[in-house]
Amino acid sequence: MLSRYYKIYSKDFKVYIFSRKRGLKKGYTTKDMARDQKTAMDQLGIEKANVIGISQGGMIAQHLAIYYPQAVIKLVLAVTASKQYPVLQSALKSWIQMAKDNDYGTLMMDTMEKTYTEKKIKSLKLLSPIIKRVGKPKSFDSFIIQANAGLTHDAYDDLSKIQCETLILAGAEDRIVGKTAAQDMADKIPHFKLVSYEGVGHGAYEEEKKFNPKVLDFLLK
Repeated sequence: MLSRYYKIYSKDFKVYIFSRKRGLKKGYTTKDMARDQKTAMDQLGIEKANVIGISQGGMIAQHLAIYYPQAVIKLVLAVTASKQYPVLQSALKSWIQMAKDNDYGTLMMDTMEKTYTEKKIKSLKLLSPIIKRVGKPKSFDSFIIQANAGLTHDAYDDLSKIQCETLILAGAEDRIVGKTAAQDMADKIPHFKLVSYEGVGHGAYEEEKKFNPKVLDFLLK
């Protein structure tokens, strides 16, 4: 599924997709994630790369560009935040509670409702009986640790240290990071381009047809 999504980049780039490492420890932060990302890049022999960070991946990418500037050629920060907002805190805290209650069905549906447009949600709700049964993890421990990392993320004061060209992409109706997060990052990052897509929210990377072409155009220029 992911290979299809990133196929547009494969003609011009070798694409690596990274997940979190296994066995996350409590207190694991987005800064820790960025350090491990750099370790993985070193082990793969990737001295520098164009980095695309979506949602929490964008939080990790911020730290990567701040602390390891030599490793980042160009940076894309999509539907992400550099500091805390009430809407972000509310979403993450509610998801953590659902996870603690082992309520996978409600967690998945609430995530979808906060991520996608009404049109997309209607189509997904047809699959909700399947979604609620398939993919439930044996343990929510890793999810809770990652969500808590989002609750403590704060790179805002260090964004001015990002020296590479940066593309900031936002969904104008984002119900997870909020509507001002993208502009707040743009106010701090020296070399930026900001694009906000109307009519979509946190799921802009899936629902906005211009998203991937815009990223590719930015990387190739």
